[in-house]
Amino acid sequence: MDATVSAAALRHSLQSDQPPLVIDVRKTPAFRAARDMVAGALRRAPEQVAQWAASLPRASSVVVYCVHGHEVSQGVCAALNAAGVAAGILEGGIEAWRENGGALRPKPAESATRWVTRERPKIDRIACPWLIRRFVDPNAVFLFVAPPEVAAVADRFAATPFDIDNVFWSHRGERCTFDTMLDEFGLEVAPLRHLADIVRGADTARPELAPEAPGLLAASLGLSRTYKDDLAQLEAGLALYDAFYRWCRDAAGEVHNWPSAQPA
Repeated sequence: MDATVSAAALRHSLQSDQPPLVIDVRKTPAFRAARDMVAGALRRAPEQVAQWAASLPRASSVVVYCVHGHEVSQGVCAALNAAGVAAGILEGGIEAWRENGGALRPKPAESATRWVTRERPKIDRIACPWLIRRFVDPNAVFLFVAPPEVAAVADRFAATPFDIDNVFWSHRGERCTFDTMLDEFGLEVAPLRHLADIVRGADTARPELAPEAPGLLAASLGLSRTYKDDLAQLEAGLALYDAFYRWCRDAAGEVHNWPSAQPA
C-alpha cells in the first residue's frame, strides 16, 4: 500500500469492504498522556513490533499512526513491511486525524481492566470479551460467576459488570450488549457492524437479521456443551469470533465451489 495515507483517505477506506487494520504505535509516554485514540484502532507498543507483527494477518493491510506521523510510525511501518505485512502511515498522525474530524474513542486504562458477568456464557458473553480483548484492552480479565454473585464480585474485585439486568453495559431495547459496546467504545466500522447483526440475530433469537446468525448460534451452543470451564470456553470462542470477523472484513463476497475437471 502507499507509504502514507491521508486522514481523508483512511476515513474512506474504513467504510470500504476491505478496511485496513489501524494500529496506535505512539511511544508509551505519549500514549499514557493521551486521552483518546482513533476509533477502532488497536494499541501496540512500537518497541515490541517484532513480537506482535507475527500475529497480524498477512492478507490485511495495516495503517499505523503515532502523534505526528514521523519517526515512530516510519520505523514501525518499515519493520512491518519487512515482516511481510502491507503497512502504511497515517499522514500527520493522530493530530491530523483529529484536525480532520476523524472519529476518536477514549483510551483504555493502562492497567488490565476487569469485567464480570454470569457464568455459562453462550453468545453475547463471549462476543463482548472478544471485542474488548481485540479492540479495547488486550489484557482484560473476565470473571464468570453465578448470577446472584455478580454485584458482590464486581465490588470486591473492582470489576465492571456486563450483560446482566440493570447495568450500563447490557442490552438496550432490542439491541444486545455487543451493540452497546460498539456504540460506547466508538467502534463504528463496517465489519464490526456486520458482525453485530450476526451476534444480535443469534443472541436474541432473530435469525432473520442475518443469514449467518443460526451458524453462530450452533457453534456457540456447541462450544458451551464442549467446555465445562467458562474461561476455557472463552479462549476457544476468541478463535471463533476472529474467524467471523475476518469473514465480515474481507470474505463475505467469496463463495465455495468445487471446480470440475471435466469441461463444461
